[in-house]
Amino acid sequence: MKYQSPISPGTSWYEASAGERPSYASLDGDARADVIIIGGGFTGLSAAAHLAKAGADVVLIEAHRFGDGASGRNGGQMGTGQRAWAEDLEAELGLSRARALFDLAEEAKAHLLDFAAANNIEIDYRPGQLSVAHKKRYVDEYRAHPEIMATRFGYEHLSYMDAAETARRVGSERYFGGVRDTGTGHIHPLKLVIGTARVAAAAGARLHEQTQSTGIRSAGGKVVVSTGHGAVTADRCLIAVNAYGGTLEPVSAAHIMPIGSFIGATPPLGDDSPVIPGGEAVDDSRFVVRYFRRSADGRLLFGGREIYSDNDPKNIAHQIRRQIAEIYPALGDVEITHAWGGYVGITMPRKPFVREVMPGVISAGGFSGHGVMLSNFTGKLYAEAVAGNRDRLKLLEDLKIPPFPGGPRLRAPLLFLALNWYALRDRL
Repeated sequence: MKYQSPISPGTSWYEASAGERPSYASLDGDARADVIIIGGGFTGLSAAAHLAKAGADVVLIEAHRFGDGASGRNGGQMGTGQRAWAEDLEAELGLSRARALFDLAEEAKAHLLDFAAANNIEIDYRPGQLSVAHKKRYVDEYRAHPEIMATRFGYEHLSYMDAAETARRVGSERYFGGVRDTGTGHIHPLKLVIGTARVAAAAGARLHEQTQSTGIRSAGGKVVVSTGHGAVTADRCLIAVNAYGGTLEPVSAAHIMPIGSFIGATPPLGDDSPVIPGGEAVDDSRFVVRYFRRSADGRLLFGGREIYSDNDPKNIAHQIRRQIAEIYPALGDVEITHAWGGYVGITMPRKPFVREVMPGVISAGGFSGHGVMLSNFTGKLYAEAVAGNRDRLKLLEDLKIPPFPGGPRLRAPLLFLALNWYALRDRL
């Protein structure tokens, strides 16, 4: 019987292709540690690995299994920079801060690949990213973007694609132009989760799956995290649950909201398929972004459908196939071998939320669909902060992230209305 995540719908192709997925015993009873980490995704496992390697005594608890959330089920696209284009951040924050945030993200990209290589984690890395315009009115921005990035941010891996080149590289005439990025790529995210957990455990971190955090309090210079079978007392705590925090901690809940995003996998399309012949990942200009790529064995992994509530979707495969057909009409009746979803943590400005929410407790999340490299690196930055250097983590802590309006009762309905309005704009 295939394992089915209790918190995310569908069985992913990643689960079917990741190989052995070790399990870690639940925590039964009380424990003490230097640092308690809540959440076994990219951020929490990265923090555990780096902290343990530095000699800290670390306990990490995960309510389900490592990779059951977005870290093990996402689109696998690394991207470049922050979620917003660097020139947009410059307009908002000034060149100096925008450049610092871009450079941080570039270091995150390099770190992910270096960490995987140094620890013998096979993540199926494939190079290249195509960002494409689904409306003609966006083409001028795409045409200007590569030169801005080269001259103002020192990034020379971008080139503009006209409509003909875009059609050739994507394998579809649906788009009006775009940008090719040869300085990034895409990965198998669950393999990275599994490998990072292995590294953390080997370094001495105490990892526990199936261990639900039921409360957190800070008093007397200590942090106490309660579980269903005891409590963990530590000097510090990292909350790294992102979209899956529920009501565990109210400040994080006010600033990070879950949206559901869903992916389908086709059978291998064959080497002669015109679909993304260069093997790059693709993302488009919709607010409700469509993101797709070819896997290492030639499947089309296509993500796009989003929902803005915590209700499980129906007919994921049907909806994904319909979106595939809009871009690739010849695949209108393609088989969907795997269809799955998960919940992505977003913030109002689509920037990461990193904040000390109570004494000794830092919460990190809200990577807004751009977390493959940023969330991993935030775990490393947290470990640096524990060791005494908080300067780089402060770049993220200092971002102004307002809470979602409406309070606990109206927050989700207002988000639903706003994001569906943006989805309507994508179609106009």
